[in-house]
Amino acid sequence: MQRRGFLEGLAAAPAAAAAQQSAQQATAQTYADRTRGLPRLTIKEVYPIVTSPLGRYQWVIVKVITSEPGLYGIGSASNVHQALTVATAIEKHLAPFWVGREVDRIDDIWYATQYRSYRRSDTVLNNALSGLDMALWDIKGKRAGMPVYALLGGKVRDAVPCYGHADGRTPDEVADNVKKFLERGFRHVRAQMGGYGGGGMIAPGEGQRIQGGFAGPAFDEDKYIAAIPKLMEHIRVKLGPEVKLIHDVHEHLSPTLAVEFARRMEPYGMFFVEDILPPELVPWFRNIRQVTSTPMAMGEIFTNPQEWVPCITERLIDYARHRVSTIGGITAARKVAILCETFGVRTAFQEGGDNDPVNFAAACHVDLASTGFGIQEENRWPDLIHELLPGTPKLPGGYAYINEAPGLGIDIKEDMARKFPLTPPPGSEDGFTVRAIDGSLVRP
Repeated sequence: MQRRGFLEGLAAAPAAAAAQQSAQQATAQTYADRTRGLPRLTIKEVYPIVTSPLGRYQWVIVKVITSEPGLYGIGSASNVHQALTVATAIEKHLAPFWVGREVDRIDDIWYATQYRSYRRSDTVLNNALSGLDMALWDIKGKRAGMPVYALLGGKVRDAVPCYGHADGRTPDEVADNVKKFLERGFRHVRAQMGGYGGGGMIAPGEGQRIQGGFAGPAFDEDKYIAAIPKLMEHIRVKLGPEVKLIHDVHEHLSPTLAVEFARRMEPYGMFFVEDILPPELVPWFRNIRQVTSTPMAMGEIFTNPQEWVPCITERLIDYARHRVSTIGGITAARKVAILCETFGVRTAFQEGGDNDPVNFAAACHVDLASTGFGIQEENRWPDLIHELLPGTPKLPGGYAYINEAPGLGIDIKEDMARKFPLTPPPGSEDGFTVRAIDGSLVRP
């Protein structure tokens, strides 16, 4: 009986194979029928929209027009310090390279742009490429009739938890402002005292100055690492253990004192300490890991995968702090998120007051679809921005909500944007050129 069944199976095999082949042909034919006659969807035009609404932003929004009438996408290429450079790169160098390419081939276009530029992953190229990339995902979602997060695998959470920014001149003022965020529904709050470097600044003209030398506010790291742990202790005493505290060092510390600062912050149960080291000194995170369990976040100014891959794969950090429009857009961000999922690190995509709502929306789409998500930096804009960019996400109760429209769910009113010509930031030194008491620059 077993032999007979085996022989019958052999006899039936050709028929089964033929049936399978017939089914495959039918499927292929159905797809061919479905797509026959549809025009090839290509990039018809790419251009930057530059704008400074309210005179306080320097935004570059990329618009991609397709060969299908009425179908377009937008993306963020904003860079507060190099807006005109990014816009020129898009208009003069990259747009001609992109026009005519198939809209659906996002990864291929992404890598072709990097390789064609030869020296890849620089800041300006990444910004420009991010704008294109987000716009292509926006188009893909619109054509599919789905939000971008659905194309990335669908929601794994209902909304995006965000952290707030509390500042103040004194510990009491900081604690009071942290409390205001808690009352609004935020569970995570970043606490700074007097801005970045605050708590470690020597007032203008004070201290042992060089005669005829630098007289402005000066950063002193010993003063800083003494003041900030006391600030966190004050907040804990006043508000208790519920608030998930964050603090941004902004890379101001030397390596040895960065290790010591991380150790001193451990008793206060930090959610994370951000950017305790500059990118050039990432290997020192290994020393921090040896002495403390204080969670570390890093990556705000990373542009190259060779900077963040070791941090994640060696588990030197706990949160990846990239800005989506700085690393190459949604295509790059989802790969970072997958890497984080694999190695037990979480994402905490960066925003900042200079950032635009298109980047924020793109980050939220990745957040919604990633199990490697940790937290999202909040950003809020005045009513004018919600009018200029319909669909700008809102943050009631400490959560970011995006609308369910296809694509990124956000648009820009070009005519309105043109009413606010781009105003570059002043050429003077700013918060990224902090100096020590001897006049030397402190590395951000």
